[in-house]
Amino acid sequence: MNADPKKFFQRIPEQKALFKDILFFTVGTFLYSVGISVFTAPNRIAPGGATGVATILHYLIHTPIGTMIFVVNIPLLILALRFLGKNFVIKTLYCTVLVSVFTDILALPFVPVYKDNPILASLYGGVLSGAGLALVFLRGGTSGGSDVLSRLFRLKWPYIPMGRMMLAIDCVVVGISAVVFWNVNVALYAIIVEFTSSRVIDSILYGADNGRMALIISAKPPEIAQAIQTELHRGVTLLHGQGYYTGRDRTVILCAVRRTQVAKLRRLVRTVDPGAFMISCNADEVLGEGFKSLEKCDQ
Repeated sequence: MNADPKKFFQRIPEQKALFKDILFFTVGTFLYSVGISVFTAPNRIAPGGATGVATILHYLIHTPIGTMIFVVNIPLLILALRFLGKNFVIKTLYCTVLVSVFTDILALPFVPVYKDNPILASLYGGVLSGAGLALVFLRGGTSGGSDVLSRLFRLKWPYIPMGRMMLAIDCVVVGISAVVFWNVNVALYAIIVEFTSSRVIDSILYGADNGRMALIISAKPPEIAQAIQTELHRGVTLLHGQGYYTGRDRTVILCAVRRTQVAKLRRLVRTVDPGAFMISCNADEVLGEGFKSLEKCDQ
């Protein structure tokens, strides 16, 4: 029986997305495992999550770190299957298995490890693990551990931000490592790993598309809007606002610019209207004309 060519071509985007998922998950988990096996674990640094727990158990009862990462994640995956859905669990299981396998392979005697300087080990471990996790996150995956646990906790306490939940879980693991190893330095190194990793993740996830959002209240909105379009080549949106105290109607200028354009925007506004009121804040992700296309986000 011949396959329908139309259905075959309709499945091409799905197959392409699946290939990218597998590629990103595989490369990402490998980088993450290098950061753990080569840099953090040999220096007794337990940077939170399932990996931190596995590192502690490795030095307590001499179990392979990769194997323990998988074991620690088993109950979390069972709960996730019930409460978070099959698709989430499939991606998490794939990444968890890869992390476990890669970590144990990289722990074999023929693989060199870095133990000369714990601070450098923390920095490089954070960079590699952060880069790896970012690749996994880009395709909607997760390496398990505190990410899964925080999602489960948020089902009970949805008002707590996920980032804070993950930070709290990681802090508990880091604190336990300091007690188990009876060395506060390992906890401080773990904090360096967490900070470096989070910065690298943000840089990869949002670095190419982040910017600044500006809200400008001025007596000369047309002049400022025109100057922004002419000199910065950025789009402008005019919003209707009203002063609470005065009750006066005001025009609020909204625009998104690259970080490198913020200083020029500030000078431009000051030149047109020195009495203008301007708010500039971080925009983690800016999508659309002049930035990354919305159509390319999840491709």
